[in-house]
Amino acid sequence: MKKVQQGFTLIELMIVVAIIGILAAVAIPAYSDYQAKAKVTAGLAEIAGYKTAFEVRVNDGGTVAAIADIGVPAATTGNCTISVTGNTIACALQNTPSQISGRTITLTRDTTTGAWSCGSDISDKPKYAPKTCQG
Repeated sequence: MKKVQQGFTLIELMIVVAIIGILAAVAIPAYSDYQAKAKVTAGLAEIAGYKTAFEVRVNDGGTVAAIADIGVPAATTGNCTISVTGNTIACALQNTPSQISGRTITLTRDTTTGAWSCGSDISDKPKYAPKTCQG
């Protein structure tokens, strides 16, 4: 009578565990980088929406001295702490992965031309910042 195999051998199981371990060692840092880049992009998206309100206020002859002047409902969101100074809207990133902890994204309005430029203090780690906001 022929005996039918009942399961996997120990060596087969050990090979599978080793392969999963190697894949996890590569995937976890890549996922963390993805999280960091997504957090920076989300912070930029949150403050970019206030450029229009900023422009309306300035074009009506007013000045922007506080976040309430451009209609920001709360200074702190899930992604950043928003602040306004003169011609700049800033997002101090929060709840971030360690790669970008304590970093800031800024949108600055040129008072002469009215053009907006993006800047950040993530210039030492450019892979996390959007291409238009390298530093």
